[in-house]
Amino acid sequence: MVTGRSKRRLMGEINVVPYIDVMLVLLIIFMITAPLLSQGIKVDLPRAAAQPLDAAPNEPPLVMSIDSQGRLYLNVGATPRAPIDDETALVRATAALRRSPARAVLVNGDKAVPYGRVVAAMVLLQQAGAHKLGFQTEAPAPVPAAP
Repeated sequence: MVTGRSKRRLMGEINVVPYIDVMLVLLIIFMITAPLLSQGIKVDLPRAAAQPLDAAPNEPPLVMSIDSQGRLYLNVGATPRAPIDDETALVRATAALRRSPARAVLVNGDKAVPYGRVVAAMVLLQQAGAHKLGFQTEAPAPVPAAP
């Protein structure tokens, strides 16, 4: 008598080739998108020994950047890497601060920009509703020890 069972052996191996393909695709996607995630405008910040400000953990700060030519940038809006005029900066900052009045507000001023331009940017932020402003700086270079 013949039974209905076949004498096939079960395969006890895992085919990892599809997993490697998926991993390589994800790796390529992350390699392409990682440089795009960095925000901000390249400014040469002045150096100062200051304590960091407390920031809300869920919300990034509102950052007004001023490059060496005195152009303004704001990290909110559709094009945060495009320079904006004073009126656009005021409108965008006002909208951002109305949505979140307790949001931290920081100023990135290039050390080559005239001081008056930084003050004008601070006035715009105060008109937008910012009550406390902070400056972003770099830590000073370490002083070598005397022999």
